[in-house]
Amino acid sequence: MRIFGLIATVCTGTFLAMPLAAEVVEQTKGKFVDKFGQLEEHLPTPNVYRTGSGAPGHKYWQQQVDYKIKVQLDEKTRKIHATEAVSYTNNSPDTLPYLWVQMHQNRFSKHSDAVATIERGSKASKKMRYGALRFLSQTKSKDWGFHVKYLRSGSTDLKYTVNDTMLRIDLPKPLKPGATVKFDIGWWFNIPEGKAMGARGGFENYKRHGNDIYFIAQWFPRLAAYTDLKGWENKQFLGSGEFTLEFGDYDVEITVPADHIIGSTGELQNPRDVLTKTQQARFEKAKTSDRPVFIVTREEALENEKEGTDKTKTWHFKAKNVRDFAFASSRKFVWDAIGVKLPDSGRTVMAMSLYPDEGMPLWDKYSTHAIAHTLDTYSRYSIEYPYPVAWSVLGPIGGGMEYPMITSNGPRPVITKKDGKETRSYTRRAKYGLISVVIHEVGHIYFPMVINTDERNWSWMDEGLNSFLQTMAEREWEEYYPTRYGHPRTVIPYMTSPNQVPIMTQSDSIIGFGPNAYTKPAVALNILRETIMGRELFDFAFKEYARRWKFKRPYPADFFRTMEDASAKDLDWFWRGWFYTTDHVDIAISGMTHARISTKNPDVENDIKRAKELEDRIYIGETRNQQLGMKLRTDKFPELLDFYNENDKFTVTEKEKSAYKAKIKGLKGWEKELLAFGHELYFIELKNIGGLVMPVTLDIEFADGSNEEVRIPAEIWRRNAHTVTKLLVREKKILKVTLDPYHEIADADTSNNVWPTEFQESRVELFKRKASRNMMKEVMDGKAKAAEEAKEAEKGADKG
Repeated sequence: MRIFGLIATVCTGTFLAMPLAAEVVEQTKGKFVDKFGQLEEHLPTPNVYRTGSGAPGHKYWQQQVDYKIKVQLDEKTRKIHATEAVSYTNNSPDTLPYLWVQMHQNRFSKHSDAVATIERGSKASKKMRYGALRFLSQTKSKDWGFHVKYLRSGSTDLKYTVNDTMLRIDLPKPLKPGATVKFDIGWWFNIPEGKAMGARGGFENYKRHGNDIYFIAQWFPRLAAYTDLKGWENKQFLGSGEFTLEFGDYDVEITVPADHIIGSTGELQNPRDVLTKTQQARFEKAKTSDRPVFIVTREEALENEKEGTDKTKTWHFKAKNVRDFAFASSRKFVWDAIGVKLPDSGRTVMAMSLYPDEGMPLWDKYSTHAIAHTLDTYSRYSIEYPYPVAWSVLGPIGGGMEYPMITSNGPRPVITKKDGKETRSYTRRAKYGLISVVIHEVGHIYFPMVINTDERNWSWMDEGLNSFLQTMAEREWEEYYPTRYGHPRTVIPYMTSPNQVPIMTQSDSIIGFGPNAYTKPAVALNILRETIMGRELFDFAFKEYARRWKFKRPYPADFFRTMEDASAKDLDWFWRGWFYTTDHVDIAISGMTHARISTKNPDVENDIKRAKELEDRIYIGETRNQQLGMKLRTDKFPELLDFYNENDKFTVTEKEKSAYKAKIKGLKGWEKELLAFGHELYFIELKNIGGLVMPVTLDIEFADGSNEEVRIPAEIWRRNAHTVTKLLVREKKILKVTLDPYHEIADADTSNNVWPTEFQESRVELFKRKASRNMMKEVMDGKAKAAEEAKEAEKGADKG
């Protein structure tokens, strides 16, 4: 051991580490596990399309797909009838003999892979959820999925093949680089009931007046992505892995019953045709209001839903540079809006909500405010929101789902009726659930609707990054907001579970989708920001990643590389541990030794050694003899005492003093200063039990009542990922050391984080053993109750 200055790190024990593939690397001597090995050998090789810095290359390309769609919502039959004209431009350097089209409504077909591979029951438990059986029965009740009426280019029918949720168009001639092909598709499908089918869109029927709310998504044949890294992204849609799409311009005409209100991707082109003058005036007022303004009031919505109509209206929307399109439609909608001025450009974005009367008093209070808050916070931490509108709709799916400029969200108030009187309230869970889901789903308009990640394969790239930013927005909503993803403790049960897979797992193969794709990456990024990189470095790098990949398609390597490139932080150990393994965090203080620098002066050192020996020689036998007053032989015969009784082995001799003086004389000035160094030395032994190497934060409590925070980077583990000893040199005496005092690294076991070890506080709940079932009494009580009810009924009949 060498002490450099005042602090040194000592590595003890056998060298251990864990490469990416978790194999042990055999060495000539010992076994070394490299937790700090570089990831480059596992990441795609940089090229002209994607650079080693994580930025798009100088020859980066992506395809362009433009759509012109006319769609009719048939409310009576609950069907969609539509046609689309598609313009596909091949910006790749490759010649394409065919195109792949996503047909995601086919997921609900009874013959689909999604239905065939669904697991909803357990033979062992002999249990099945009502919802699971409902879903399976619904898939057999109708002919779900797309029904293609035609697919042609001009007047020529195109040959196509449907493979489950994908359709291949065989082109008459290969599409060369830089060329464009145009074709038309006509189709229809039955609209699924959102909750019953576990759909991301569909309808929900409300009992009052029998009206529906529609949220129409995955409703048109969409071109699959063709990328530089994977070619055609044509993996089948099984339900978990979401969407990988191309950007394009949309021109969409939506025909619905004339009394419907629509919210949609894009900007409304014909407000005079579909809105009243009053609604148009309110919309203009909302642009500059500091509070949400009702475009359609509750009273107007209630009146509107009383009667249907056979008349129709066509709403015309256009959207530039979006990767998808969705819309919501109903006669039940209340509509409120507010203009949000963005922090950088000062541009105004319309934040708007659609919800029925049944959504009040919750939705009118929080939905639009949550949109506005998201636009403000996300625009500061990533990119400025690029679109003109952002919608939150109380949709038919229960949870939340996102599309460009429009989201479907589920939480709602509780409505009870008693004695003809209606009472409305909302739970704490519904309140924060609504705020959070709106933040989350509107946040998805940034990730992946603008930063266009591959959801089909890497769910964490949109769910995880978005959940992280969601926690940032929630912390700016109110103090100690009950966030689901922000606190490191939320991920500990999953990270210590035997039933888990690494974050870098294809979306449909994930075990524990929520904690894996949402919670764990969100916690990881919070730790990266608060503990490892620091806010300034992290925020710059994260914003640079968003800026680089705005309206482009990043993959995991692009994110990893950008975060390092923009911060000058080697984070390969972090990506390796958190994203490629199932290790967890459990770092323990396994011991602590207190020491001082030896002065080499025998007058000083021998006194210390004497005191130590006097302490060590205490033994119960000697102690009890002394307590009994036992007479010793030397008490009776004192002549037995001699020189060695008068001088113990620590008595300093002149020879020792002379040797000390000679040694001191031969030292340099700075060496003499170190010998006189009067500070306390503490050797803190740290043990990595969970496997993940992490920074170590210590709270040091001194004898004088003061405290000190010590932060040690993760690189302390680079030579030994299992055990290290940290040396602290201090002027004051240390009483207590606490590891991870701010609970910032997701340490799974905090009972080993304090030295000296402390008692762990807990609670014990007393209970009584349940009485065994008395079937005879149940039958007797049932008969007595039935007799009483019959008697009461007889009295009522006599009175009548």
